[in-house]
Amino acid sequence: MTKAGSTVAVEENGLNVISEAERTARPAGLFWPWFGANVSVLGLSYGSFTLAFGLSFWQALAAGVVGILFSFLLCGLVAVAGKRGSAPTMVLSRAAFGVRGNRLPSAVSWVLTVGWETVLVTLATLATATVFDRLGWGGGTGTKVAALVAVSVLTVAAGVAGYGLIMRLQTVITVVTGVLTLAYVGLVADEIRWERVSALPSGSAQEVLGALVFVMTGFGLGWVNTAADYSRYLPRRTHGRAVVGWTTFGASAAPLVLLVFGLLLAGSSPGLSAAVAADPIGALTTLLPLWFLVPFAVVAVLGLIGGAVLDIYSSGLAMLAVGVRVPRYVAAAIDGALMIAGTVALVFFADDFLGAFMGFLTTLGVPIAAWCGIVLADLARRSRPYDDADLFRREGRYGDVRALPVTLLACATAVGWGLVTNSGASWLTWQGYLLDPVGLGGRTGTWAAANLGVLAALALGFLATLPFSPRGGPGR
Repeated sequence: MTKAGSTVAVEENGLNVISEAERTARPAGLFWPWFGANVSVLGLSYGSFTLAFGLSFWQALAAGVVGILFSFLLCGLVAVAGKRGSAPTMVLSRAAFGVRGNRLPSAVSWVLTVGWETVLVTLATLATATVFDRLGWGGGTGTKVAALVAVSVLTVAAGVAGYGLIMRLQTVITVVTGVLTLAYVGLVADEIRWERVSALPSGSAQEVLGALVFVMTGFGLGWVNTAADYSRYLPRRTHGRAVVGWTTFGASAAPLVLLVFGLLLAGSSPGLSAAVAADPIGALTTLLPLWFLVPFAVVAVLGLIGGAVLDIYSSGLAMLAVGVRVPRYVAAAIDGALMIAGTVALVFFADDFLGAFMGFLTTLGVPIAAWCGIVLADLARRSRPYDDADLFRREGRYGDVRALPVTLLACATAVGWGLVTNSGASWLTWQGYLLDPVGLGGRTGTWAAANLGVLAALALGFLATLPFSPRGGPGR
């Protein structure tokens, strides 16, 4: 639905179930939003992030490929709920947690999506300033403010307009960014020094696992709580395999290519790898000729906007699912204001971007992994579409607050936080409190960097929910 008489169509669908007349999308159409949101050159920087765990090229490649594919497969599986229930992700999870019980995971989802959109707009702002500085056009405070305003306006406008504009915008971003990214790869390919890459020393199994979990939280687990927001416009007769396939393929195709090339670049230049920690996108410009800096700015900013747009749309839906009673487009605008405030803090006041970024991903990755396990177990036991009305009725079949899933989410999160560490973020040193009691060497032991807590929360959520979820049945 759109606002009548508006110059720009503004979607009025919020938490409601999408009407049958509007469920006209095709599974292949899922490729565009997911590819557009993940084709960002930030994927190149993950090569540096992954090698920072102390891995060889082949270890980092294995950890990255498995982490990307598995985490986006989780997105594809959650997206199946969208075509079954035709409602946003954080409404459909009411079937597992209860109508009001679901407010807890909705709040976590809201914080995660607002955080991600803030990170992406921050990176776009920093990248623009770096490009302008190299061109001699000034990369100081004025440039950063102008870049922040321009990126924020486009992101918030698309989030407020909603599904229709986002789908069209993501198609454009996919084409433009895809072409320019290939051009970037071609221009810097001669910077690769295989003799240096192949000589990187190997890391331990624990470090490989830590890198894998980091990649999971940076890619698919950062999207899994929004995965049904776009598949809800599919007809319910759509095959689930098509939903899983197109979501997973669209989301993982670009990151896989970018990660491999990023590993080769970072492994060839320790200096570049270190610079990426401070400015993950801008550091990549040091390899480019001046004439390509403007096209690079376009590809970097558009790719980051592609992700931020999906996040601000879903963060607005998550805010509504928490219980805030405003129209969807107002929620998106409120989140936009929070995004801008967070970007200002990161761009102008934060000293260490990578430490804060890794701490953010791991900390919120734990409860989201637990939520994902619970929802996937619940979805696996339901073979029929959801009951539309009962998703909104506390006295319906899904209940008000389902004690077991809510308690399990809290317990799995507590266990998960006890098994992860964040040495790069001083405000998170309280984590890892279970590593010593369970015999894993404490916060300084060999398992400290493995971030087992994310996998533990995912497995605990799934395995503890599966035996108790209702099986089959209409609307179950």
